[in-house]
Amino acid sequence: MSKIRTAIFGGSFDPIHNGHIALARAVRDRGLADEVWFLITPLNPHKQGKQLTDENLRLQMAQLALAGEEALTASDFEFSLPRPSYTINTLDALEKAYPGREFLLLMGADNWYKIDKWYKSEEILARFGIIVYPRDGEEVPPLPPQARWLDSPLYDISSTEIRNAARTGADMSQWLHPDVQALINQENLYK
Repeated sequence: MSKIRTAIFGGSFDPIHNGHIALARAVRDRGLADEVWFLITPLNPHKQGKQLTDENLRLQMAQLALAGEEALTASDFEFSLPRPSYTINTLDALEKAYPGREFLLLMGADNWYKIDKWYKSEEILARFGIIVYPRDGEEVPPLPPQARWLDSPLYDISSTEIRNAARTGADMSQWLHPDVQALINQENLYK
């Protein structure tokens, strides 16, 4: 029996937005993975010192945004792992917990260009497939055989821009699932 190909889309998702979801749909619809797990990162080692919204609220926003999406799932798997969350440790733990799955990493071209700075990057590249998607201003990077380029549109939005818009009371409906926007307003997030 073949393993379920599961793409891990790790991030802060503070907040999750329509661009994130469109990328995951493209991975699924183009057959690069059978499913995509949005791994909410409680503490990204590359973003230490930055203030993040409570991890449970970020998980709740992702669950709301992904409700009804086939093969796209919000995951709190890293919540119980040591912090900060190093990708290789997460992948090792995922393999132990889910032996019937083959895990791949979904990452932006910006992260691909600096993967050599990641903890145990050589081991990640030797053991796991990578799916790289375009980011603003990033050209198609040279990829080794275990990596695939996701030829998808560039989604011109960032979580930072959404947080800034929320601070000023601007309309965010074009970027967010309505239930996520409602939760942001209800919890008075990013003010």
